[in-house]
Amino acid sequence: MSGVLSIQVIDKSTGKYKVLKTIGSSSDAKIIDQLVSQAKQEIMILQKQGSLNFDLEKEKHLVDTFFNGINKFELLGPELILGKLFDQVGYNAIKDELFRDLVLTRLVYPVSKLKTIDYLFKYKGICLDIDKIYRYLDKLQKHQITSIQEISYHYAVGVLKSDISIVFYDVTTLYFEAQDEDDLRKTGFNKDGKHQNPQILLGLLIDSTGYPLAYEIFEGNKFEGHTMLPVIEAFKKKYLLKHLIIVADAGLMSNKNIRELQKRDYEFIIGARIKNESEELKNQILLLKLKDGESIILQKDTNQRIIISYSEQRAKKDAYNRKSGIEKLEKNLNAGKLTKKHINNKGYNKYLTLKGEIEITIDYQKYENDAKWDGLKGYLTNTDFPKEDIIAHYKKLWNVEKTFRISKTDLKIRPIYHHLKRRIESHICIAFAACVLYKELERQLKEKKSELSPEKAIDILKTIYSITITTPYSNTSYTRILIKNEEQVQLLKMFDVELGCPSA
Repeated sequence: MSGVLSIQVIDKSTGKYKVLKTIGSSSDAKIIDQLVSQAKQEIMILQKQGSLNFDLEKEKHLVDTFFNGINKFELLGPELILGKLFDQVGYNAIKDELFRDLVLTRLVYPVSKLKTIDYLFKYKGICLDIDKIYRYLDKLQKHQITSIQEISYHYAVGVLKSDISIVFYDVTTLYFEAQDEDDLRKTGFNKDGKHQNPQILLGLLIDSTGYPLAYEIFEGNKFEGHTMLPVIEAFKKKYLLKHLIIVADAGLMSNKNIRELQKRDYEFIIGARIKNESEELKNQILLLKLKDGESIILQKDTNQRIIISYSEQRAKKDAYNRKSGIEKLEKNLNAGKLTKKHINNKGYNKYLTLKGEIEITIDYQKYENDAKWDGLKGYLTNTDFPKEDIIAHYKKLWNVEKTFRISKTDLKIRPIYHHLKRRIESHICIAFAACVLYKELERQLKEKKSELSPEKAIDILKTIYSITITTPYSNTSYTRILIKNEEQVQLLKMFDVELGCPSA
């Protein structure tokens, strides 16, 4: 075959084919598209001239029959792929269909439960009332949360082959719109700046890829460092794990926590607070003349080592942040906004000092001394890993931060509107399951070498609808997926979704 296509306008209104006009021919796809457009314009001209013998009344009747037969028009895209992932992870073992609806909606349209009702009705034809959702949240908390976490864990270990000998832990804050406190919701230091709102703490355990393994919620005023051991101990006990290596940020590791970890035979890799070490160790660190990318091991005691690394990029960032911090202090000091209560070790307030009894000043010598530490980073461990592996493991902690960011931005886990503890727990569980599906979507897109982000893939899914019509002749219903563009086609093919829908 030559590959050349001929574009013609043909009339078959009499039952026989009659070529009215040949527009042109080509093997070039762009030229063919242009010829097709010309043919469509020619058809419009011929219709106006009456050269085409269309039965317009019959055509109008067919159109009316089609539209009158529509009995369902719904958003289908999320179910085609996100629903498929839901089943693959194993969440379909939770037989309540409402769990599926709430998890998928959290991925597609993360809003309050009241707005979720509107969404499900408008886009899925599902009619619910808020009391039904609340009753289900109570059931979820009482009977299903444990199963949902176990399903997630066993998928990670059994299917994804996650290495759970090394786990990564971090904690974040989730605030509430309501101002009232109770035994769980407490005001405290909020990472989103919502210090006036009551909050809870969410501790999250992930594997090295960022896949969520376990979580726990705590009172909003609890010290972050006191959340880690309960989560890790419960995780280890629940799944009968003999050995765990914990990777965590320095902010979670008090000396007491470190002693407890060693007492319970945990190994760990944590960020070291090198400026708080002994004078002898600090002097050793400052005498190091490391070049960009270099690192060295220092022995802290019999069981612990500190790895010190240096980065020129980090040094520039440290200097910039320190300069920005002191400029902000100077601005607030000149504006008279600083008082004795600001003299503390929080951030760059550590440069403030009290001159006499009332005058607040900036200790510029302390500011200059801090420059010696620019670019230096420490890692404390009791493992026997090579220093390169220790640094590499610690750097994977950003996966926890990324998972928190996904939960807060894409899944909009906060603010939380519930006030009953059991419903707060159910809300977090639904967000946890949605986060697992998000990470699984991300993993499979990467595995399929797609350039799509999970956000973009979900946006495409939100444009794919299905339509169901019932014919007046045989009262048969037919369902079809409405595909409008190539990106929809490619995404569905990527996940082996059949583009045709069988008759209902």
